[in-house]
Amino acid sequence: MNYEQCLAYLDSIQNLGIKFGLDNVRAILLALGNPHLEYPSLLVAGSNGKGSVCAMLARILELHGYRTGLYTSPHLIDLRERIRLNGRMVSRQCFCRNLTALKDCIDELIAKKILISVPTYFEMMTCLAFLCFKERKVNMAVLEVGMGGRFDATNVVTPLVSVITTISGEHKKYLGDTLARIAFEKAGIIKPDVHVVCGVRHGEAYDVIKKRAEELKAPFFGVFNGKRRLETMKRGGKFAFTYRSDSREYSFCPSLRGEHQGRNAAIAVAAAEVLSGIHEKIPSETVVRGVESTLWEGRLEVYSQNPLVLLDGAHNEEGALALRNYIREFVSPPVILIFAVMRDKEIDLLADILFPLAKKVFLTSFPYFRAASPREIKGRTKFHEKIVLEPVVRRAVQRALHEAGPDGSVVVAGSLFLVGEVKRIWGQVFA
Repeated sequence: MNYEQCLAYLDSIQNLGIKFGLDNVRAILLALGNPHLEYPSLLVAGSNGKGSVCAMLARILELHGYRTGLYTSPHLIDLRERIRLNGRMVSRQCFCRNLTALKDCIDELIAKKILISVPTYFEMMTCLAFLCFKERKVNMAVLEVGMGGRFDATNVVTPLVSVITTISGEHKKYLGDTLARIAFEKAGIIKPDVHVVCGVRHGEAYDVIKKRAEELKAPFFGVFNGKRRLETMKRGGKFAFTYRSDSREYSFCPSLRGEHQGRNAAIAVAAAEVLSGIHEKIPSETVVRGVESTLWEGRLEVYSQNPLVLLDGAHNEEGALALRNYIREFVSPPVILIFAVMRDKEIDLLADILFPLAKKVFLTSFPYFRAASPREIKGRTKFHEKIVLEPVVRRAVQRALHEAGPDGSVVVAGSLFLVGEVKRIWGQVFA
């Protein structure tokens, strides 16, 4: 298949939804020679911050000299963003060659009735990443878990370190209606005797994760527990941090914006420190350089300066609170918000957090089958006096820029899919 045919094939399975269980993935990978076993890996789960932590870990490993594979989701513009080699998207040739082999394998397994149906989109992309990493002979793969943990397609690996960033109430429909249940699903990535790095601070979610680690005799490292702590300072209009672990002190100023990125950086630092103790020593200077040079689009990304245009995929309570804190600290009014989100999110809660900050809110949408329409969003929120319905993203951006003027600010938030759409059509805004 050429690249366009690959995209069409993947698009044809986009609506298959979510399926829990690892049987399909294991059957496919077995038929392909278990490519995921060809290299060591790190596995990162959590409700928020896991993508940023993965990006930081991959950058640290790259600076240390590893040939590093990074698998994340979702993408913003190009599907190949999900599969990176030393920070670069996998080539179209590698992508197409391995997806063609994967499709042929799946067709054969279905014909033999080993598989009942085509795997889901996420399962397909996960297997594709494993194949690409094998072909490119990576020394280490950093894998971002999808929605859950226990039944996530990435959980077929036995990593060197399992990382859990945070636990929030997102995805209750699929993972459970309490933080303890959600934590149990995330803790499903913990393997016997495999080190666990936990960024959850305390409470029932922390207790569930720690208990699961103890049951599996997995050495447990609580990033912010005991004498370990993170100190926050403001320096030159941005945040600087000092993280103290059991044995050393790390001072850093992450390239990624926001106070919450200090916490994500501390988790990445802790994971790198644990990895150093069990696999190969990584100098602390390399760890700090990695944190300070990580680039990760769509997370409090300043896309334009005049006026300020800020892009952030805040799609749940924790992300929205982090964005609100950043806006209050660093963004000049008037703030014009462009907002779109998936219909299964807690839209009313997100609106309560973000809408009061804005002079005007443009509700729009993006081309995805789970996207809420502007009218749906409005129906689940208040603040109607400041809401404007504008279904076309390009026009929403144009109107928001006009409303903000040269001295105001435009904030794009609610979904990474919206962020990707704004980046994709940006040139059309001024056409």
